[in-house]
Amino acid sequence: MAQLTNDCFATGDRLMPLEDALELIETRVSCTVGTETIPAFDADGRVLAENVVAGLNLPPFDNSAVDGYAVRFADLLPRGDTVLPVVGRIAAGGAPDAAQPGTAVRIFTGAPMPPGFDTVFMQEDVVSEPGGRARLPAGLKPGANRRTAGEDVAVGSSVMQAGLRLRPADLALLGALGCTTVAVRKTLRVALLSTGDEVAQPGTPLRPGQLYDANRPMLAALLRRAGCAVNDLGILPDRREAVREALARAGDGHDLILTTGGVSTGEEDHVRAALEETGALTFWRIGIKPGRPVAMGVASGTPFMGLPGNPAAAFVTFAFLGRALVARLSGERRLSPVPVSVSTGFSYKKKAGRREYVRVRLERDDAGAVVARKHPREGAGIIASLTETDGLVEIGEAVTRIEPGDRVGFHSYASLY
Repeated sequence: MAQLTNDCFATGDRLMPLEDALELIETRVSCTVGTETIPAFDADGRVLAENVVAGLNLPPFDNSAVDGYAVRFADLLPRGDTVLPVVGRIAAGGAPDAAQPGTAVRIFTGAPMPPGFDTVFMQEDVVSEPGGRARLPAGLKPGANRRTAGEDVAVGSSVMQAGLRLRPADLALLGALGCTTVAVRKTLRVALLSTGDEVAQPGTPLRPGQLYDANRPMLAALLRRAGCAVNDLGILPDRREAVREALARAGDGHDLILTTGGVSTGEEDHVRAALEETGALTFWRIGIKPGRPVAMGVASGTPFMGLPGNPAAAFVTFAFLGRALVARLSGERRLSPVPVSVSTGFSYKKKAGRREYVRVRLERDDAGAVVARKHPREGAGIIASLTETDGLVEIGEAVTRIEPGDRVGFHSYASLY
């Protein structure tokens, strides 16, 4: 369960480095959900609760990788063609009969090898001769075109570790191993709220000074992609008592409370104070841009994270902090996103001591090389800067200037979900 207390970094002007915040999540937060057994066919996206050990070899038997002719390599002449009588035929799903040395067997892809046969000639390399004989060219290596039993997975091997978020390829392996059910973590239940008198529910009339809520639809989608069940609790007004009461209620039946807006230092930002009144604040200000004001702690016994109100900042902070918190609470083994190296096509200046994420589109230059182009508008409230780009360039704390042609780390949006 979560072990979050208000003993450090909650006050003062120091910006906590992103790595320190991630370390707190790693060391103080543990899985809060139980396990259940479900059909393996329906397990895509679920978090594996137990290691999976192979109960059989894959493939279970030696078989042919091609359509062709199975032989014993020892029967082939060291030089020149070998002509052998064809004495049988084995299709996929068939049972091989014993065949004598000095013969060839017609075989098809996936069919089991006859006992003692170890090499397969592709059918296009073989010439059929009168009398049911096959002319086999020289030059093939021993064991060619044969799949050996257990070459994919050996019986008794641990093929999947607890904490893996299952993917379509993992379901293929479970199916091949004959698994009909699988033990997984129960789905993390998340209470989602926005805050602010300036935020309106889409579909309702806008009052003067209001704008429609973009964060809840975005965060709900990100949470669902992370395997969560989302309970949308709507929009809270800028009143401290209302925020406090909502946080107190939201813990019931939920494993995580996630809010946006109201975590800065303005007179109408009440989330931080409400959190301290209902539970504990673990950290508050993170040294990243966009997204400095991020609150994490416990509200009425339930893990809590408050994200900034600007959409680009909410996206970035969820991608690099919220997603890590969801993983820990869900029992998921998930490494921090690893950027790939790209060349910049822009100049950029920043302050030392904070990490910045720049929204970019990948393009090819005149030489065909991939170059990252910065979106022309950098504001944390520019939603189009997310929809018109491919991902984020990461600029580390020690870097203060980027010039065209510099190598930087790039996170595609798909890699952050």
